Amino acid sequence: MKGFLDERDAAILTALKRDGRASTADIARKTRLPRVTVHDRIKKMRERGVIRGFTALEDYKKTGLPVTAFVFASYAQGQGVSQRKAALNASKVEGVCEAHLVSGEWDLLLKVRGASMEAIGSLVIDRLRAVPGIAKTLTVACFDTVNEEF
Repeated sequence: MKGFLDERDAAILTALKRDGRASTADIARKTRLPRVTVHDRIKKMRERGVIRGFTALEDYKKTGLPVTAFVFASYAQGQGVSQRKAALNASKVEGVCEAHLVSGEWDLLLKVRGASMEAIGSLVIDRLRAVPGIAKTLTVACFDTVNEEF
């Protein structure tokens, strides 16, 4: 069992995450479930919002964005924006892939991608630090990605 999913839904979801274009017949074969069951369960998971959509996965090295970094940012109160709004505004900056509100010493965690470390530096210095509500940042370069879930 995977959280709120039973074993069948979890198996179907895993198969879809591996290949979002797989047919119900392919998934049925891989999960050893009847095709109609697979079809009905996918439909129900979509209706419940478990499956939010299907998307293409970008190979960032092939699209010119091979460098990944994580940017910790602290929230600056008194700039007329909430912490949530600062995170939302930061998420709209080109090169920012993910934005999270976090606990601990830092208030936001951003995942960014760029063509080079220089490009990441420019993104952080020139654009992210200019976002209202962002006080200071700490950037951590990523050497390699072992596993990335989408």
